[in-house]
Amino acid sequence: MTGTRLLLIGPPGAGKGTQAAILADTYSIPAISTGDIFRANVKNETPLGLEVKSILARGEYVPDSLTNAIVEDRLHEADAVSGFLLDGYPRTIDQVNELDRMLSADGKALDAVVLITADTDVVVGRLLKRAEIEGRADDTEEVIRHRMSVYEEQTAPLIDTYSARDLVVTVDGLGAVEEVTARIVAALADKGIQA
Repeated sequence: MTGTRLLLIGPPGAGKGTQAAILADTYSIPAISTGDIFRANVKNETPLGLEVKSILARGEYVPDSLTNAIVEDRLHEADAVSGFLLDGYPRTIDQVNELDRMLSADGKALDAVVLITADTDVVVGRLLKRAEIEGRADDTEEVIRHRMSVYEEQTAPLIDTYSARDLVVTVDGLGAVEEVTARIVAALADKGIQA
């Protein structure tokens, strides 16, 4: 199905990145991860990357103005015009409003918001393991737990906003990758979104 516009929400380490790649393939839409865009800039030590690096080292989110501009630019690329899957954006109510503005300017709206849930201690363990494997210096236990509390504070309210629009499907993010994918595809099919 073309034209599917999805958003993945969940705590850091809930498996959004893994599921985003699979779902992008399943629904033939690009996965757009602000985290991946930021990490590529950090790795290449671009001016944006250096700015982002110092923000991430403190366990904080990149400012909305910077994130909004990057997302808007990405949504206007040819592969995203007929659909996309957002991972890591929006994270705040201000970003929700900005995304609404971007989409409505093109006569579009989100089709569904997939909320991936996961136990905090399991997620912290996953992220520490990932940090070890991938050499992510920003993923210390202290920073991870701070990011979890920032998520609860800033991002969780988005779920209420999207729930009021009847867009949210909630899926347990624990278990084998294939099981979680199957849960997501089934939940989206229940909303009339076919792969």
